[in-house]
Amino acid sequence: MAVSTARRRAVAAHVCVITFLIAFLFHCSVADVVPGAPGSAELPHRRFEYKYSFKGPHLSQSDGSIPFWIHTGNTIPSADQVRITPSLRSQRGSVWTKNRVNFQHWEAEVTFRVSGRGRMGADGLAFWFTSEQGLDGPVYGAADKWNGLGIFFDSFDNDGKKNNPAIIVVGNNGNLVYDHQNDGTTQALGTCLRDFRNKPYPVRAKMTYYKNTLTVMINNGFTPDKEDYEFCAKVDNMVIPADGFFGLSAATGGLADDHDVLSFLLFSLTEPGQQPPPPEAEIPKEEKDKYQEEFQNFQQELDKKKEEFQKEHPDVQGEPVEDLYETVNDREIRQVFEGQNRIHLEIKQLHRQLAMILDEQRRYVSVITDEVSKKGVNAESGQLDSGAQLGSVIATQQEVLRNLNELRSSFSESLKQIGSVQHQANTGGIGTYESIQHFNDIKEHLHVVKRDVDHLVQKSLQNPAEKAVKCPEQPPMPACLSTTHFVIFIVVQSVLFFCYIMYKSQQEAAAKKFF
Repeated sequence: MAVSTARRRAVAAHVCVITFLIAFLFHCSVADVVPGAPGSAELPHRRFEYKYSFKGPHLSQSDGSIPFWIHTGNTIPSADQVRITPSLRSQRGSVWTKNRVNFQHWEAEVTFRVSGRGRMGADGLAFWFTSEQGLDGPVYGAADKWNGLGIFFDSFDNDGKKNNPAIIVVGNNGNLVYDHQNDGTTQALGTCLRDFRNKPYPVRAKMTYYKNTLTVMINNGFTPDKEDYEFCAKVDNMVIPADGFFGLSAATGGLADDHDVLSFLLFSLTEPGQQPPPPEAEIPKEEKDKYQEEFQNFQQELDKKKEEFQKEHPDVQGEPVEDLYETVNDREIRQVFEGQNRIHLEIKQLHRQLAMILDEQRRYVSVITDEVSKKGVNAESGQLDSGAQLGSVIATQQEVLRNLNELRSSFSESLKQIGSVQHQANTGGIGTYESIQHFNDIKEHLHVVKRDVDHLVQKSLQNPAEKAVKCPEQPPMPACLSTTHFVIFIVVQSVLFFCYIMYKSQQEAAAKKFF
């Protein structure tokens, strides 16, 4: 008993120690989470900034410009994307925001494609946030010695260390020259190796600058899931200019790739508990006054045009504007009338077709009747069989005629009912119980017509022997040309042909004497 009690105490002591360690590690992990970071409970407020973004399907205007953006170099805007550089050698291009950005915290999402035929690409794509627009230069198509942030998607291995394609975060205070020979590794604040070339889906990059911390997330382009991001790099205590311009640039060298940007979306971030600035606060006072003046001028011109129109058209004054538009009831009535007219036209067409079939059947019956009347009473046994078959055909044709007459009468009744419904609708409106009853009668008549037509088709298929009945064949006529006459005709024709050949050769021989 003493041994078992000691073992229980030891096990309880071990459990207490393990519980204490787990609680301590959990407390440390919770304490390491920065409030307001992406992994914390309180996320910053995101607001979409359309003046600093672009996205398809109507990305560019008819003149090739991008609203709120400027492009330089070999950039080619289109309706769905912006091709920063085409897959040609020694190309440069860039796009930059027109207006200066003054957000304290922001998040940018870039969707792009880098594609080419070669095993290696060049040179790469760059994301910028700088104090001034670097419209042209040697660093991925933008200016060197920038003041701000540059995130480079480098696809060419300059230093030969086989560490490309790579994503490199580089900061600059306006005095440093970018180290091309080492792919910027000597100046990199953060880097990760990611192959972003020739992916089945567009690659997405999310750059978040929040509380002096820059985080870069990458969607590798292997799945269509837009939110499938993975961590790339993080830079703490990073200071960038308070205001600046966003930009995208690309360049090619001896090798070439297509650098296409499908969208650039910018969001301003506000700390939890703080109210985001109102939209009016972002517009300068000069622009507000300008827009207000333009609105007042437009309102005055509109009032003048209204007064002139009222003077020229005094009869129109006081009419409600709603009368110019179609109400729901009017639209339903119009649709009912259109459907009714279509039914009326279809029934008319069926009526014409039935009349044609009826005339044809009557002609067939008259021909067969005349043929039977020509036969005498003293006919042969074979002719008696054909006469019996002809009699059955006549009976069938008469039944068809009777059914067709019934169909024709049904169609006539349907047309009369539709005409009466149209007359009532034109005089007293539509939608009453009588009009609904007329439509039901029309529907029943159409069902009867369909059933009768199906009955005729089935009956014709069940009596295939009647279709095989043919008229009596005519007796064979004697041949008008005998064998002797045919041989004489061939001999005469052959003699004439040879005489013509000899005459033709003599003429040609006589003509050659003159040459």
